[in-house]
Amino acid sequence: MKPIYFKKILQFLCIFLAITSISFADGFIVIDPYRPIPIPSAFPLEVVYHRVTVTINGQIAETHIEQSFYNPTNYMIEGYYIFPIPKNAVFKSFSMFINGKETPAELLDAKKAKEIYEEIVRKLKDPALLEYSEQNIYKVRIFPIESRAEKKVTITYREVINKESGIFEYVYPLNTEKFSAKPLKDVSVHVKLESDEEIKNIYSPTHNIDIVRKSNNQVEISYEETNVKPNIDFKLYYNTNNSKLGLSLISYKKSGEDGMFFLSVTPSIYVNKNDISEKDITFVLDISGSMAGDKLDQAKKALIYCIENLNMGDRFEIIKFSTEAYAFFKKLVDANSENKKKARDFINELNPVGGTNIDEALQLALSTSNPNNRPHMIIFITDGKPTIGETNEDKLVQKVKDENNNKYRIFTFGIGNEINTHLLDKITEVTKASRTYIAPNEDIELKISQFYDKVQSPVLTDVSIDYGSIEVFQTYPKTIPDLFKGSNLIIFGRYKSSGNSQIVLKGKIKGMDTKYSFNVDFVNDNTKNDFIPPLWASRRIGYLLDQIRLNGESKEVVDEITELARTYGIVTPYTSYLILEDEKTRVAGRYMNEEFQTLGDVMKDEEFYQRNKGEYQYLSEKTGQYSVQASEEVNGLNDAYNVTQTNQGANRMNYFRNDGTEQNLTQQVRNVLGRAVYQSENYWIDSELQTRTNQKNVRIKFASDEYFELLNKNNESAQFLALGQNVRFSLDNTYYEIYE
Repeated sequence: MKPIYFKKILQFLCIFLAITSISFADGFIVIDPYRPIPIPSAFPLEVVYHRVTVTINGQIAETHIEQSFYNPTNYMIEGYYIFPIPKNAVFKSFSMFINGKETPAELLDAKKAKEIYEEIVRKLKDPALLEYSEQNIYKVRIFPIESRAEKKVTITYREVINKESGIFEYVYPLNTEKFSAKPLKDVSVHVKLESDEEIKNIYSPTHNIDIVRKSNNQVEISYEETNVKPNIDFKLYYNTNNSKLGLSLISYKKSGEDGMFFLSVTPSIYVNKNDISEKDITFVLDISGSMAGDKLDQAKKALIYCIENLNMGDRFEIIKFSTEAYAFFKKLVDANSENKKKARDFINELNPVGGTNIDEALQLALSTSNPNNRPHMIIFITDGKPTIGETNEDKLVQKVKDENNNKYRIFTFGIGNEINTHLLDKITEVTKASRTYIAPNEDIELKISQFYDKVQSPVLTDVSIDYGSIEVFQTYPKTIPDLFKGSNLIIFGRYKSSGNSQIVLKGKIKGMDTKYSFNVDFVNDNTKNDFIPPLWASRRIGYLLDQIRLNGESKEVVDEITELARTYGIVTPYTSYLILEDEKTRVAGRYMNEEFQTLGDVMKDEEFYQRNKGEYQYLSEKTGQYSVQASEEVNGLNDAYNVTQTNQGANRMNYFRNDGTEQNLTQQVRNVLGRAVYQSENYWIDSELQTRTNQKNVRIKFASDEYFELLNKNNESAQFLALGQNVRFSLDNTYYEIYE
C-alpha cells in the first residue's frame, strides 16, 4: 500500500471512529469508506454476541473475548477492527484471531489517540470520544466481511490487575451505550477466580452478578444479559486472607468535604460447625379464609422446607392463626427427626378458615421464652390486614415494642396486595428485621425458602462495629444485621477527617463474645471510587422515604431527599416528582435560573408530571397494589449495592419531548466526578450548578481554540465535554457553558 493511500485510510479511519463505532470499549469494526457500496446505514454490521471469559490467579488476569459481527447487506465489505486497551492496564501479552486465524495488530499510543480524537472533534463536530482520549488502541484490517455472514473476532490479553489497601480491582471496559446502533443481542462476563489465600468480600458496584463459591480459594462470578445497551464498565472487587472473616473498606473523599465509604464483611465459605450459632425460630402462618388455594399450599411447602433444613441444635415452634392463634408445640422444641415429622404432619393438615387475628399471633410468638439468650427470629407470613383483636396499626406496633423484651427479630412476608404494608414495615423496623412482599404471580415457596437459605446458619450475632479513630455517621443499614454463612454484610456511610484506623468487628459466636480487628485507610482527596456517592445516597434516600411513608412528611426531610436525588442522580418516580416540584417553584419565584433546571425537558410533559405526583402520593397508601409497590421500591433503595439498583421504577419513567419522541429519564443521567449531569433538551446540565454561587462565568464555543485550550489545561473537563456539543458545568469554581 502506498504511503499516501495508507495515510488517507488512517485519516478516514479516525473520522469513522466517531460515526461508525458500535462498541468502543469492547472492540468494533470500522467499514472502509473507499469502497463505493450502497450500504443501508453508516454502520451496517450487527453484533451477534459478545462474550468475555476471565481467569484471575494471584494478580495476573487473562481476559478472553469472543465477538461475532453479522453483515446483513448484500455486499462484501472490508474495514478495521479497533480495540481499546483498558485504562491503566499493563499488558503482558496480546493476541488477536479473526475467524480462527491469528492476525497481527498495530498499537496506537495514547498520545496519538488524543490527537486523533481532537481532530475528529474539529472535523466532525463529535466530542464523544474525548472521554477515552488517554487510552491506547489496537487496530487490525479485516477483509473480506462476506454478505449475510458472520465475522468472528477473538482476543486474549494478560494484565497485572490493580491492588490497593489489600483490595484487588478488575475492570473490563463495557461502556458501549453511546456508540451502539442497537442493543447487543448477547453480553456476558464470566470470571474464574483463584487464590492461594481464601477469597473474601467479592463485590461488583456496577452489575448484578452471580457468585458460585467452589471452595474458599476458588470462585466463579458471572454477569449475563440479552438485548441490552451496556453503559458502564464492569468492575469487580475482592480481597484475600485466611481469617474466619474478611473485611474490605473502600472510600471516597473530596478535599474539604466529608467522605463516603463502602464496607463489606464476609465469612469463610467453609465454617466450622462449632462456630455456627444454634438458633431458635418461630414460624407464624396465616391460615385465614383468604389464604385458600394455591397460596396456602405454597406456604405450607415453604414451611416444610425450612423445618427440614433446620440445623442440629436448633429449636423451633409453629403458630397458626386465623380467628384465633394456636401454638403447636406450646414451647420451643429441638429440631430432631421426631419433632420434624410431627411438624410436617401438622402443617399438611392445615386448612384455611376464619378471620385474621394478627394481634394474638404476635403476642403468642413473642411470649416464647429464650432462657439461653440464643438468636431468635420470627418468620411471620400473612396475606391480609388485621380484622380481629387489635386492628389499629399504631397500637399493634406499640404492643410489639412493649412485649418484645427478648429483642426477637420479626421477618415479615406479605402475600398479595390486600395487606397493610405500613403495619408490616413498622413491625420489621422496630424489631430490626426485614420485609419481603410476594406478588400474586410470584412463587411463595421459592421466596420464603430463598430467604431461609440465607439465614440458616448464623456465624456472628449481635454485630457491632467500632470504626476506631475515624468519626462515621449516616451509616446504612441503620441496624447491623447478623452475619450468616454464605452471605455478606454491606454498609455504606459517611466519615469526617481521614487516615489509617483500626476497625473492630464485635459479636457473639454461640453466645460467647468475640471480636475481629482490621487495619483500614479512609482516604483524603481521592475521588477514584466514584461509584460510592450514588450508592450511599440511594440508601440515605431509601431511609428518608421510609420515614415519610411510615411517619408522614416534613419539609426538612423532603428538602434533603430532593437535594440528594438531584445531586447523585437517584431518579425514581418518587424522587423525580420532588425534583420537578422544587425546580418548578424556584424558577417561578426567580430563585433559580431556568437554564440550570436539571429536568427542564421533562417539565414540559404535564402527563409525566401528574403521573409522578400520583406515584409520590402512593407512599401514604397503606394497602393495595401501589402500597406494596412503593414499599418494595423504597426497600430496594435501602438495600442497593450496585448502580443498577438505584433507579427503582425505571420502567415507569418514560416521557415525551416537545418533538414527540419518547425518552426514558433514567437514560438521560450520567455520573461525572461523583455527581449527576442531566440531559435537558439540547444541553447537558451539571447538578452542581444549582448549589454553586459567585462563580466566574466562561462561555466557550464548541470546537473553538478556547475549547481545546480548556481540554488540554484541565483533564477533568474532558468528561464533561465528551457529553455533547452543548454542556453547562461547574469546574474549579467556574461556570462553563459550551455551546454550538
